[in-house]
Amino acid sequence: MTPLPKFSVIGTDFDTVLDCDGQIVILMPGDAKLDAVARRINKATKGALGRFLGSKGFDDLALGKVLSLAYPTGLNAKSVAVAKINGNASVADARSCGVEIAKIAKCENILLAGGKFKRIADLVEGMAMRNYEYLDQKTNTKPKPLDVRVMVQELENQAAEVDLKMAVVDGVFFTRDLINAPANVLTTTTFAKQLSALSKLGITVEVLDEPALEKLGMRTLLCVGQGSDSPSKVVVMQWNGGGDGAPFAFVGKGVVFDTGGISLKPAAGMEDMTMDMGGAGVVAGAMKALALRKAKANVVGVVGLVENMPSGNAVRPGDVVKSMKGDTVEVINTDAEGRLVLADILWYTQERFAPTGMINLATLTGAIIVGLGHEMAGVFSNNDQLCKQFINSADAEGEGAWRMPLAPAYDKMLKSRIADMKNVGSRAAGSITAGQFLQRFVKQDMPWAHLDIAGVASIASESAFSPKGATGWGVRALNRMIADHYEPQEEATGE
Repeated sequence: MTPLPKFSVIGTDFDTVLDCDGQIVILMPGDAKLDAVARRINKATKGALGRFLGSKGFDDLALGKVLSLAYPTGLNAKSVAVAKINGNASVADARSCGVEIAKIAKCENILLAGGKFKRIADLVEGMAMRNYEYLDQKTNTKPKPLDVRVMVQELENQAAEVDLKMAVVDGVFFTRDLINAPANVLTTTTFAKQLSALSKLGITVEVLDEPALEKLGMRTLLCVGQGSDSPSKVVVMQWNGGGDGAPFAFVGKGVVFDTGGISLKPAAGMEDMTMDMGGAGVVAGAMKALALRKAKANVVGVVGLVENMPSGNAVRPGDVVKSMKGDTVEVINTDAEGRLVLADILWYTQERFAPTGMINLATLTGAIIVGLGHEMAGVFSNNDQLCKQFINSADAEGEGAWRMPLAPAYDKMLKSRIADMKNVGSRAAGSITAGQFLQRFVKQDMPWAHLDIAGVASIASESAFSPKGATGWGVRALNRMIADHYEPQEEATGE
């Protein structure tokens, strides 16, 4: 697994600055006003820092950007980097600046002189999110995580804030590693084992095997994996940090590889279908983040793990399968398999846990990429309040999400001549009809949102917070939504 960067929050110490043999990063406001640490560095470098700050180079440096001064005279450090950022910077600006610092890091050993900067935790979050590289399958190549000492004046509060941020980043890294892993490494069995290991964090984990799923009547889920030698599984993860109340539920599609089944996909690009378990990966990362930060909420994560392969035993176009709910589904296209997986586990989650609300995540349709590209996930919901909670949380975390419509008019596209419904409609409104299909397995009074993350789970170019590949999109947004709306809120103090 990819190791996390290490951040140690320390108090101001001039000897630590002078003795640093790595890279020193100074946060400098646009007015170039030196704090005590910067003055000491300027003195040690015989005014070199001050000369740079008075130059056109600093004037032209955009806010949030970073410039390095190599081998500064008078210091042991290999370089001094100046990050230009004002004290009133926004959360987004602080994160972005952290990303820029991570990009120019010349060595793993960094001393970050934060001074009185209020948003150190957000800046650290940006650094950590960008300091990721998936190298598990490379021989003799090891990740080089940052080892950063963060020097601040308000030690206790900012150290606690950094710890909370890193708990969530840990969940993001877990999701990225799962999504980046090739399908011969992350099988349904190994996926379930990795989720079972979360029990060490206090999460109660159950793995339901095929006989148990047969007994429950999860036939739509089982039909997806019946052509594969990898056994289908459902993994249930429970975090009970909020007393005796009903949990909120996350539900994830975990197709570890999707050939399309008998409705075989084209060969070009099929290697990317290792990421079709992205919904389950985000649920896993969110559950890990909640456990690491000891969230005061009850949350259950349910994921369906299958592999969609063609074989003599595979489900065929035209087959009719009965769901756990009892509805029959005519399988028109075996490549519309994610909704068959979700149908059963959505119903199971409601029947077993009666959650206060439910969000499912899936790399469900290519149609959502046509509509929203790789900037936004599609949000479909039967509940305005829940939808607003999630979209606001995603916006606060810089994770794009856009509400898409649901309406009864689309249901006619799912009518079947021989069964209760078809699993696909026409090409028109493909992501919407997928949402309409899922809604049939949501009880009428259940607040529910469906997140189609096909365009954001893994991308071919670097994003604001990640290199190419898996992004970990959604872990931070789900964590924030739980923190802001499903945990006790501290009362403001004062006169």
